[in-house]
Amino acid sequence: MRIFALLAVIFFGGATAAQVQTGQGGHPAPERSYKLGREEEDWSFLRDPSLRQDFWDPIKYIPLRRRRATDYFLTISGEARERWEQTGNNNWGEQPFWNSFFLQRYMLGFDFHLGRNFRTYVEFKTGIESFRIGGPRPIDEKRLDFQKAFFEVGSAGDRKWIKFRAGVQGLRYGAGRLIDVREGPNVRLSFAGFKVMTKIGPWFTDGFAVRPREDNFGFFDDQPNPQVEFWGIYSTRPSKRFSVDAYYLGLDRKQATFQRGTAHEVRQSIGGRLWRPIATERPRLDFDYESLFQFGTFGSANIRAWTVASDTGYSVPTWQLKPRFELKADVSSGDDPKTNTLGTFNALFPIGNYFGVFVGTGPGPVNFMDLHPRVSTNWGHGVKVTTDWLFYWRESLSDGVYSVPGNLIRAADESTARFVGHGPGVDVRWQANAHLWFQGDYGIFYAGPFLKETQPGRNLNYWALWADYKF
Repeated sequence: MRIFALLAVIFFGGATAAQVQTGQGGHPAPERSYKLGREEEDWSFLRDPSLRQDFWDPIKYIPLRRRRATDYFLTISGEARERWEQTGNNNWGEQPFWNSFFLQRYMLGFDFHLGRNFRTYVEFKTGIESFRIGGPRPIDEKRLDFQKAFFEVGSAGDRKWIKFRAGVQGLRYGAGRLIDVREGPNVRLSFAGFKVMTKIGPWFTDGFAVRPREDNFGFFDDQPNPQVEFWGIYSTRPSKRFSVDAYYLGLDRKQATFQRGTAHEVRQSIGGRLWRPIATERPRLDFDYESLFQFGTFGSANIRAWTVASDTGYSVPTWQLKPRFELKADVSSGDDPKTNTLGTFNALFPIGNYFGVFVGTGPGPVNFMDLHPRVSTNWGHGVKVTTDWLFYWRESLSDGVYSVPGNLIRAADESTARFVGHGPGVDVRWQANAHLWFQGDYGIFYAGPFLKETQPGRNLNYWALWADYKF
């Protein structure tokens, strides 16, 4: 009976919501949420044993020195994620069958804090794919490798500080439209290089120079891609009223492929973002607006590309289901191969599920215009239901349709049809407790005139079942 009770605590127990929100004497408790990047978590408050509430708290703060050296400690984190996925008519019929497969992800992290100024973080990843027709894609499988392995040195302070980080690390900025860890697919993206992070007053600024790591299937065989260099500066000023981001990004790809062909690409991006967080206490408008301009060279041609993205929502947390009504409207430029200027926008390293439930399939944020309404509701007991509908067009009639990573999946083929298609989707997520969640997704992308003219033009179906446990 004790074993079953212990398992219940691990999988379904943990601190209650009231315990998480308040500490001793009713004071606000320290932050206990699990971050997308686990290295962003700070469990140093657990040096006080009286604050321990959760089964896993003893491994969140493991002293490395006795008595007074409380800044020397180890934090252990981990994740196990299981997903059953099924896709019908992938790429709208280029694979005219149902492809069903099982994906597993396991991650284990060790965060060594060696005083206030030094730190080493190591995170391992394992991705396993089973039953997929055609075998695993690079985003599906990785026997064992480093997701992150870096050392960090920096100054301490609240208003001003600087940190230097070198090694294998993840990058995620803004809403993930351009730089993201690729959370949706089974194997996350990582980079090798260095990053300098600073805080001066209200401004946070990062400068980095990295190479994306090539995804291979074996044991510790991922390597920095010698064909790609990526660098940039990203600044953000967060605020409760509205926040501002400004950035410059550079990309050098020795071989880049668009509809007009393959050549050496050197692309610069300058952009900005204005955003306001989602309301949690009273009805309020929220928004996330971003635009950028790209320039550079593609072989002997110039590059002139752009994008404008918007996400406008209104939350009503005082209503019973706490709904949020949302409309995304985005556009990115496409190409005209008759000119000597490449106009195709490059989304760089975008979020894996850019268009909602479609993960690893469907169209990407390149040469497109879209309207994407969505409604989210909370049904209590940790259950959240989100429904959306994607309407997707080509921006340039001379350019094709690209995937989320930016690969051409359907050439224009002289089609003059602009409308690519539309697709409803729904996901139901149950956050059972702080550690465990389950989710079910379903979406269908109805082929429009462009897909039917360029053939094949079948409707794409997608569904998935997820289970994830974090500690």
